[in-house]
Amino acid sequence: MNRTTQSLIAGVAALVAVTGFAAFNTPDGTGDDGAKEAARLPVERTSLLCPAPSTSDLAETSYTGFTPVSKGSGGSGKAELLPSVKQLTDAPKKDKEKEAKPFLSSKTPGKPVAGEESGAESPALIGTADGKLAPGWTVQQTSKITAGSGRGAHGLTCSAPDTDFWFPAASTAKERDDYIHLTNPDDSAAVVDIELYGPDGAIKSEVGEAIQVKGYSSVPVLLSTLTDKPQTNLTVHVTARSGRVAAAIQSSDDKLGGDWLPAAADPAGSLVLPGIPEDATSARLVAFAPGSDDADLKVQLASPNGLISPAGHASLHVKSGMTAAVDLGNVTRGEAGSLVLTPSEDSVPVVAALRVTRGKGDKQETAFIPAVNAVGTRATVADNRAKGSTLSLTAPGKSAQVKVTASAGTEGGTPATKTYKIKGGTTLAVEPPVPAGLKGSYALTVEPVSGGPVYGSRMLRLGGDDTHGVPMFTVQTLPDDRGTVAVPEAEQDLTVLEK
Repeated sequence: MNRTTQSLIAGVAALVAVTGFAAFNTPDGTGDDGAKEAARLPVERTSLLCPAPSTSDLAETSYTGFTPVSKGSGGSGKAELLPSVKQLTDAPKKDKEKEAKPFLSSKTPGKPVAGEESGAESPALIGTADGKLAPGWTVQQTSKITAGSGRGAHGLTCSAPDTDFWFPAASTAKERDDYIHLTNPDDSAAVVDIELYGPDGAIKSEVGEAIQVKGYSSVPVLLSTLTDKPQTNLTVHVTARSGRVAAAIQSSDDKLGGDWLPAAADPAGSLVLPGIPEDATSARLVAFAPGSDDADLKVQLASPNGLISPAGHASLHVKSGMTAAVDLGNVTRGEAGSLVLTPSEDSVPVVAALRVTRGKGDKQETAFIPAVNAVGTRATVADNRAKGSTLSLTAPGKSAQVKVTASAGTEGGTPATKTYKIKGGTTLAVEPPVPAGLKGSYALTVEPVSGGPVYGSRMLRLGGDDTHGVPMFTVQTLPDDRGTVAVPEAEQDLTVLEK
């Protein structure tokens, strides 16, 4: 076989299809043409980026990294988080590996590792995992800020670099400081555009165009500097003209605390926003239709007992190119639930997110729940504590069964597993299993066993005397951890050489 033929075959075999699409009624994986379903193999490399955690001198930030054990991913490997600035950008290229000292590193799947930072000078972190540490590698950063604007719990699952992000529920209101953090993991600079959409449509801003993000660096952009008029409810669209970045918005409110707003799931006709706490005092839904058509949505709450329509908010009209917002009030009424958005008539792609509030008076705290893709093959969330974690699982269509595994702790403990059944159209909120003899924090993995698609999130509550009675909490959604990729079957076809 000549070298050209070998290259062609290798190229076909290397093609992979990665999909984040999730529908309530999924196909059975077989087609009329009898085509074989693509094999799923563990990924061999994963990149994650963590933005600078806080500008507060009072911030105390913990990082937890974890890779679940995956079949077929033997051999060696490592996972490392490195500072994004100076050590990487200032060192000569040949000396970068020597100069850059990992902030956090792991060589063992199934065992989480943890690190801590404090104050306002903590840098953004750039992470890579390869070999057996790559499939499902997850990093959580959690900050506790005890005073000042944005005081509360700020939690974020560090994200992979990409070129397109949607953020409903952002704001440039006077009481809010929303910074979008853009982090570049590569050598070359990235060029990024930030577009803002309010209730009246696109907001013109030349300042948000062609933002340069140098290699191995992170840039925070205050959204209020991109527009002259304050907007309470915004949708932010981030696109990379060149290169790739990770993007997340950190929101701080003068009175209502704050949290990270991660990117929402890609535009889709039906969306699930899982895990509204049972004691939520208010919830605000923000939605945006990026296409040329208006969207009419049926709004339902997947409660523990079934799907119900919130009183006075059974539907939502979203005009094309305009941000729509509705205050749902005390929508859960003492029972944890999830919001399910479906088309009233024609299916029109939308993006959506919730801003959820707990507490009353001057002791209120907020978190964000963006629409999320289904758990898929497996979802992973790190930084769970012995107390304070709540796992919410929603089956908007068919009933489902999932297996939840608690890893060993960062400082000791024995893994534990439990299986849960979720009835169709309901949300199940539970305290997840805790490792026996737990020391430190631990990770959770969720794996569907049977039934329809499942959507999930984890709420983490932070206590202590320094909270001063503020119900500090943060919510992280549970999309597929992308531990595997679909690799289509390839066959040798020498006829391509004759064309």
